[in-house]
Amino acid sequence: MDVTIFFYIFVGFIAQMIDGALGMAYGVSSTSLLLTIGIPPAQASASVHAAELLTTGVSGIFHLKFGNVDKKVLRRLLIPGVIGGGLGAYVLTEIPSTTIKPLVSAYLIVMGGIILWKALRKVEPREVKTKLAALGLVGGFFDAIGGGGWGPIVTTTLVARGKEPRFAVGSVNLAEFFVTLSESFVFILTIGLIHWKIILGLMIGGVFAAPLAAYLCSRIPRRPMMCLVGVLIIAVSLRTLILSLR
Repeated sequence: MDVTIFFYIFVGFIAQMIDGALGMAYGVSSTSLLLTIGIPPAQASASVHAAELLTTGVSGIFHLKFGNVDKKVLRRLLIPGVIGGGLGAYVLTEIPSTTIKPLVSAYLIVMGGIILWKALRKVEPREVKTKLAALGLVGGFFDAIGGGGWGPIVTTTLVARGKEPRFAVGSVNLAEFFVTLSESFVFILTIGLIHWKIILGLMIGGVFAAPLAAYLCSRIPRRPMMCLVGVLIIAVSLRTLILSLR
């Protein structure tokens, strides 16, 4: 694994730009890279979530600053997300995730299609009726299992159900810090953190990208943003599904 730290900084920057602006894909993109260079799934997830402790914290602060956070949604996601994340991290250290990933990918492909459909028709922002506690629990669990997924599952569902993308992204990003904290704590207690070069590179790149991504989130028009979210989630999930079925 002879890779310079600047490569990880670049990856962290690009991943956080996507995640901070669209509310998803930091963990998915970063974890995919680590798996391709031979990092075991549990260690890859542990490294990515350790890096996210800093990046999600900075991103969440800037989303608050730019007025992108719905505090009611944040409160309802927070505790279930923390519980789900901790449980998922423990399960990942004990059970392979190969049987779970195809199911999550299929769900996300459907949700991405729903978002694209809604982006092409007039949908007024409204109060989201989704059971946010259950959504947070599931999102946190699969985020830990797959090395990423909190944003794709939670943000995708909120936007598909009619939540204004700006507030869905900001609320989910801020909650993600606490979910990541829970996951990292479990990983440290079980398998530890050994890939510090990767963690440091992802952190540095993510911190540089976080304020710019949060600013763009508050400025990008709603409909193009929904299209970007839908296309991104379908593309990433299709790739994950194909690889998991090989």
